Amino acid sequence: MKPSNLVIIMSDEHNPKIMGCRGHRIVRTPNIDALAARGTMFTDAYTTCPVCVPARAAFAVGKYVHQIGFWDNADAYDGSIPGWHHRLRAKGHRVDSIGKLHFRGHPGDDNGFSGEIIPMNIVEGKGDLMGLVRKDLPERGLSWKIAKLAGPGETPYTAYDREITARAQIWLREEASKYRDKPWVLFVSFVCPHFPLVAPPDYYYQYPLDTMPVPKQYAKHERPDHPYLGDYASSFVYDRYFNEEKLRKAVAAYYGLCTFLDDNIGKVLRTLEITGLAENTRVIYTSDHGDNLGARGLWGKSTMYEEVAGVPLIMAGADVPRGKHVRAPASHVDVYPTIMECVGEDVPDMYDGHPGFSLFRLAGGEQPGRTVLSEYHGMGSTTGAFMIRHGKYKYVHYVAYRPQLFDLENDPEELRDLAGDPAYAGALAECRAKLYAICDPAEVDARAKKRQAELLELNGGREAVIARGDLGFTPPPGYPAVFG
Repeated sequence: MKPSNLVIIMSDEHNPKIMGCRGHRIVRTPNIDALAARGTMFTDAYTTCPVCVPARAAFAVGKYVHQIGFWDNADAYDGSIPGWHHRLRAKGHRVDSIGKLHFRGHPGDDNGFSGEIIPMNIVEGKGDLMGLVRKDLPERGLSWKIAKLAGPGETPYTAYDREITARAQIWLREEASKYRDKPWVLFVSFVCPHFPLVAPPDYYYQYPLDTMPVPKQYAKHERPDHPYLGDYASSFVYDRYFNEEKLRKAVAAYYGLCTFLDDNIGKVLRTLEITGLAENTRVIYTSDHGDNLGARGLWGKSTMYEEVAGVPLIMAGADVPRGKHVRAPASHVDVYPTIMECVGEDVPDMYDGHPGFSLFRLAGGEQPGRTVLSEYHGMGSTTGAFMIRHGKYKYVHYVAYRPQLFDLENDPEELRDLAGDPAYAGALAECRAKLYAICDPAEVDARAKKRQAELLELNGGREAVIARGDLGFTPPPGYPAVFG
C-alpha cells in the first residue's frame, strides 16, 4: 500500500442510524453519503465508551478504556500514555488537530499533536465532577436544557463548528503543502450534533414538525424496565421536561444539526478536491459515540443500545473498496492500526498491546474472529456496563444487575431482550465467556470506582461536587462555563 496523507473527521454524538447512507428516510446527509459511496462503510462499528471523554482518550491511544484508565468525564486524557499523534510526530509526520479534543488541557500537557488549533478541552481541567458520584445518584440540575432549548437558532456550538470548518479549509490551502517529506494527518473534530438541540434555521426548517417521528418505545408503557436504565433516567431527568411539541422540535433540531454537520464536512472534502490533495489523501469519518434521541424515553448517551454505542465509521481513498458495506463488527480501536498503515508506519515499534484490527484488512474481507468491546463507568451509572458483539448477538453485562441479550440479525431495533429466555441460555453463556476472555468486569468496575473515589476526595467530596453543580455541556474556547 502506498502511504498517503489522512484526514480524520470526528463529530460528537452522531447516532449512526441517522444518515442517508444507513437508509434513514428523512435526514439529509449528502456529503457523508457521497463519502460512503466512494469508500467503505462499517455498518456495525462501536465506540469504546458511550460518553465523550473516555471515548476520545481511547481513540487517541488505540486501546480499550480498562487498559488505559481514563474512566469518565472527570478523568481526561493527559498525554501520559502515548497516542497515535505522539508516535507519528516522533517519526517526523506533521499531525495537527482542529477543534474538540476533550482532553485535560493543563498547561504543559503534551497531547502529541504538532499543533492544536482552537482546541476544546474539559472545563477547568476537571470536567464533570458529578460523574464521580456512583451511588445515591444526584439529579442533574440542568437536565431541563435539552427540552427547553430545542428549536431553531444559533449557539456557541454552531459558531464553533463554523470556525472549525474555516480553520480546516485554511489549513488545507495554506499548510498542507508545507509537509511533503512524509504524509501528514489532520484531525478535524466537530461538536455537532451534540446538544443543545438548537439548529441553524436553514437546517432546522428542512424538517417540518408534523413529519417528525415519535422515537421508538417512547410511550411509557413501551419502555424497557431495566435497573441500569432506571438509574440513568432518574439522574439525567431529561424526559421530565418534554411534551409533544418539544419532542418534535428536539427531533427536528437533531436532524437539522446532522445536516449542518454534513454541510461542514462537505466544505472540508471539497477543499481537498479543489487543492488537488484528494488524490493523495484518505479520509475517515466517525463520531465519538451516538445519541439516544428519545428512544425508550432516554436522551443523551451512556447506554449500550446501537443508537449510542454504535458509531458511524466510513473510510475512503486509495486502496479502499468503493461502495462496500462491511458487517463484521469494527471498533474505534481499529483506527489506530489503520492510521499506521495509511501513513506507512505499520511497524512493530509503533505497537504496544494494541487490540485493533486494520480497517483496510476488514474492508478487504478478512474476518478476524475477535470480540469487540464497549464499556461504561461514568455519570448516571452505579455499576460498570460492558457490551460485546458475538456473531449476531449483542451481550450487555452489568456488574450489579441482570444482563441483556439481543439478536441483532432478527431484531436490529433491540426491541426484545432475550437474556431471560431459557432458550438462549447457551448463547448467553457463550457471550459471557467471550467478555471474560477480554477482562474481568468486577475487577475493572472496582478499579474504576477506586480511582473515582480518589478524585472525589481530591475535589472536596460528594457534597462539594454536588454544590459545584451540573454543567449541561462543555463550552467551546472563549465561552464561560455555566454551572447550575
